[in-house]
Amino acid sequence: MIVAEAVGRALAACGVETAFGVVGSGNFHVTNALVAGGVRYVAARHEGGAATMADAYARMSGRVGVVSVHQGPGLTNALTGLTEAAKSRTPLIVLAGEATEVQSNFHIDQAALATAVGAVPMRVASPGEAVSRAAEAYRVAVEERRTVLLNLPLDVQAAPFDASSRLPGATGTVPSPEGAPASAGEGGPAELARLLGEARRPVFIAGRGARHARRELEELAGRAGALLATSAVAKGLFRGSPWDLDVSGGFATPLAAELIRDADLVVAWGCALNMWTTRHGTLIGPGATVVKVDLDPAAFNAHVPADLGVQGDVAAVAEALAARLTPRRGYRSDEIARRVRAEGRWRDVPYEDESGGGRIDPRTLTIGLDDLLPRERIVAIDSGNFMGYPSMWMDVPDEGGFCFTQAFQSIGLGLATAIGAALARPDRLPVAALGDGGALMGIAELETVVRVGLPMVIVVYDDEAYGAEVHHFGPHGHPLGTVTFPPADLAAIARGHGLAAVTVTEPSDLAGVAAWLNGPRDRPLMVHAKVTGEHGSWWLEEAFKGH
Repeated sequence: MIVAEAVGRALAACGVETAFGVVGSGNFHVTNALVAGGVRYVAARHEGGAATMADAYARMSGRVGVVSVHQGPGLTNALTGLTEAAKSRTPLIVLAGEATEVQSNFHIDQAALATAVGAVPMRVASPGEAVSRAAEAYRVAVEERRTVLLNLPLDVQAAPFDASSRLPGATGTVPSPEGAPASAGEGGPAELARLLGEARRPVFIAGRGARHARRELEELAGRAGALLATSAVAKGLFRGSPWDLDVSGGFATPLAAELIRDADLVVAWGCALNMWTTRHGTLIGPGATVVKVDLDPAAFNAHVPADLGVQGDVAAVAEALAARLTPRRGYRSDEIARRVRAEGRWRDVPYEDESGGGRIDPRTLTIGLDDLLPRERIVAIDSGNFMGYPSMWMDVPDEGGFCFTQAFQSIGLGLATAIGAALARPDRLPVAALGDGGALMGIAELETVVRVGLPMVIVVYDDEAYGAEVHHFGPHGHPLGTVTFPPADLAAIARGHGLAAVTVTEPSDLAGVAAWLNGPRDRPLMVHAKVTGEHGSWWLEEAFKGH
């Protein structure tokens, strides 16, 4: 056995189940060793796609993601996806060959690259530490929820490994850190219990760190009389509750924005309350008390500073608080319940349909798709001017139905995100929502969708432009020739890759989607929607305030 094989087998023994990558000479042996250890390997067509697939897989499966890349350009190709994962604190291990000889064409400072984007650099520096370093990379990814770059120098990879060395035992899924301290800072849970007992209009906003805690949060909210909302990444967490306001922030309905803004107590559960979630702080009323419950105390003063910080696992803290809280009405009234039923979703908000001239209003398109697609779906969203339409008008069954890789705000990640999410949740229909710019950036992975056999629906909102820039700069009279493009027949491109495809320019064209859904679904489907684009999305105008 050589070191590369030992590293792959060690990670398989730790509990890795699925890995993604693009194989070159520098990661050939470690990838084959993963496969030999029983790990499912998914070959992507670009390292950037592989990294994003692994990120999405980890988010939606609860298991560590692994991506395997070649030294030098293999790693730099993956860098945008790795940055997204690092910013999102995704438990992810990057296996990268490393050329340590300075004269090598492949030589770059790979550890510095990892540090620059917020990942944790590690290296297997000698044969004797191969297994221990692999196990440590796994531990850091799991326990610290970090993206780890494990550099594998080429000469060390090729060195003999003592095959009698013991491999680590499997640990399986990424655990919820139940051993985290219950509280930190002045007051802690007792002070939060007091605030909940006194608040007249409490609102809970749950984020990524609360996706495992629906039961505990709903129980506590019921006793405190709190309304329920989420950040975008936790969309669907409270679906089905009569007190669910859906997403807080740029995607919030007018009703959600009104009720959150009027809250006298806002409790953020595993949610940093960044500018997107709070519309640059405007959703936090001037008299509201802000509490954050988080494993990381650094979150307490980030973005909107907390009046009180409680350190601990969201589920554990919520459960402990519920046991000591006397039930009260709080923000919950018959009138609020009636308004949530009548106004609580974007499709309940009237709008003027702008379809016509060979283009469909993206709101009409999305509502039509929402009506057609099975409820058991997993929706992955790319970035861009279009992104609010599927995020706001397309429903999901729960927090496991929405995958939102937007921490770095890169376009082009949506299709790969959908692939990783689909492989994590094969029980659901995968839906990728892309703009035309992002679709063309990630188009190499259409072949991956077909080869892997995913029954995916890929919706492209095509306005023949980088719509964000058109609507940001156009009103000021700037020339837009650099951000507008001639028509592209994306349906024909999809058919060339082996997909079924339908072009949608008006609501009646959605009959083609219905026909695919009623058929064998033996090929993925692209819905090439030519959408109206006369004006920008108002949520994008909010976003640009942060640029």
